[in-house]
Amino acid sequence: MTDIKTTSARTLRGQVAVVGVGETEYYKRGEAPDPEFKLALEAIVTACENAGISPTEIDGFTSYSNDRSDASRLAAALGIDDLRLANMQWGGGGGGGSAAIANASAAIATGGAECVVVFRALAQGQFGRFGQGPQRNTISGENAHTIPYGLMTPAQMFAMKVQRFMHDHGVEQAALRAISMASYHHAQHNPRAVMYGRPLTEEIYDESRWIVEPFHLYDCCQENDGAAAMILVSAERAKDFPHPPCYLLSAVSGSHHRAGAPVHNAPDYATSTFKTVAPRLYRMGGVEASDVDVLQSYENFTGGVMMSIVEHGFCHPDEVNEFFVNDRFLSPSGDLPLNTSGGNLAECYMHGLGLNIEAVRQIWGESTSQVNDAEVSMVISGPMVTPVSACIFGAESTI
Repeated sequence: MTDIKTTSARTLRGQVAVVGVGETEYYKRGEAPDPEFKLALEAIVTACENAGISPTEIDGFTSYSNDRSDASRLAAALGIDDLRLANMQWGGGGGGGSAAIANASAAIATGGAECVVVFRALAQGQFGRFGQGPQRNTISGENAHTIPYGLMTPAQMFAMKVQRFMHDHGVEQAALRAISMASYHHAQHNPRAVMYGRPLTEEIYDESRWIVEPFHLYDCCQENDGAAAMILVSAERAKDFPHPPCYLLSAVSGSHHRAGAPVHNAPDYATSTFKTVAPRLYRMGGVEASDVDVLQSYENFTGGVMMSIVEHGFCHPDEVNEFFVNDRFLSPSGDLPLNTSGGNLAECYMHGLGLNIEAVRQIWGESTSQVNDAEVSMVISGPMVTPVSACIFGAESTI
């Protein structure tokens, strides 16, 4: 029989902190001037400078979605003598962003490593392009049931889930538009954002071309090159660094029963995949949705953000039209500021790790769209895939 007291003590809450973040310049797809591996190194070195440490102090690397920058090669390039952790989160595309943080934190909390970098590097112009239809003459297995009939891209596949949700709950297009508007609004304050200087209006959104209903052009994430990195250490060490501690309150991943059923046969279809994950996130963090000061929610497509916000308890499904209005999502005055760096839609599609970095900056008080007195900052990673993940960061007042 499980000892409940022992189980309750098994938590990441307050055991790990982020002490440094770093990014390269963000580029449109195919425009990065350097190899992808060099971009990864640049982001890691920048994160180390931000933390005030030498790269040789790193002893672990964790990433997700099959990042091509191998940990052993990174360790050699950075002059690291003792590589103690090399970890990759399987599957789920951008659903692994917060899971990679969970993996790094678990290693630190259990003594498996001391200073771990979570990173993501992309140079789609040098390798394959995410979201492109298959370029071959024969299709086998699961894809043989969909691709020959025109269901080829992520936009098409995810649109079906979102369309079903919108039909079931009477959701109007304006709800998706509010998400896109918030991202572009915040990007206009962020010089790092690829869409900085390119504001979005309701008219531009409404008149933009359909990609696949219900997604207009501005409902879809960008395609970008670049790299991002975060430095994590134990909570005991966190106060020795230049930034005020940004503690990890919670980090979880997973999916519900048969979420990965092939050929669109998941019994719970119109979902962002967080129905079983979100309750665990809040239990570990010791917080509720009402405690969240600022939210970063992964936008592969705006519909996934909509369903994620519902499944994390910020509103009920039948309240979406009333809840998803422009002013609610804007910093600093909205009651749920959303994607305050510009997110995947308007800052950069770094497979979502930029959202985690922005969540940390909010706790540090360093965002370009800073929320007043932000103490609890949440990240939702990769809706509508499996597995997904999420994390919550907190200021020292939350510990």
